[in-house]
Amino acid sequence: MAEENKVRLHGMWVSPFVRLVKLALEIKGIEYEYVEEDLKNKSLVLLTYNPIHKKVPVLVVNGKPLVESLIILEYIDETWKNGPRFLPEDPYKRAQIRFWCSFVQKQVFETLMLLLKSDGEAQDKAVKEVSERLSMLEEGIKNIFPEGIQVIDQKNVGLLDLVIVSILGSCKALEEFLGLKLIDPEKTPLLFSWLSALLELPVVKEALLLLPHEKVVGFLKYMRETALKSTSA
Repeated sequence: MAEENKVRLHGMWVSPFVRLVKLALEIKGIEYEYVEEDLKNKSLVLLTYNPIHKKVPVLVVNGKPLVESLIILEYIDETWKNGPRFLPEDPYKRAQIRFWCSFVQKQVFETLMLLLKSDGEAQDKAVKEVSERLSMLEEGIKNIFPEGIQVIDQKNVGLLDLVIVSILGSCKALEEFLGLKLIDPEKTPLLFSWLSALLELPVVKEALLLLPHEKVVGFLKYMRETALKSTSA
């Protein structure tokens, strides 16, 4: 399995789920080809590899496709033993990590998107929901790491680290665009310090350099305007 070396990732530049897979591949030192997909005009290759969801990321290893970012990450972790192990050996801790990864990707991400695509009372409600989800995550961090978060470097980064930085790493652009403070060092100090440490990792810095701030803000503006137009039509 470790000899598999023909790796191709189909993605879209701004997708946090694609960014998650990219970070995993780079941290493991896996060489791969990247294919940018136009999700408005999906390629036949993408539709063939992911006929059910028709979305990215898709990781193709020696011609065999894998879909869904968390499934892809576990495959990478089990296939390439070099570099850090993304999941702990202990079954209970592994289950905890899986739960909170799913929570961040679904509950947190979905409320962030709801916040972006709403205004007025709906946006006020979304702000409250985002705050509640982040507070839940803060409490979850306390339970997973009762002795505090260890020093994070590229040699010990884990699955939850990668999920948090991929989903929340671009929050500054969202905060600036909406004029809101989402990750507050006073309300969620552990999450704030954890994310700050992750953003200092060289591999993360390099990945975010490929996401120019102005380009991200422009994309957020496009998404918001499109969503608000559709609701008012």
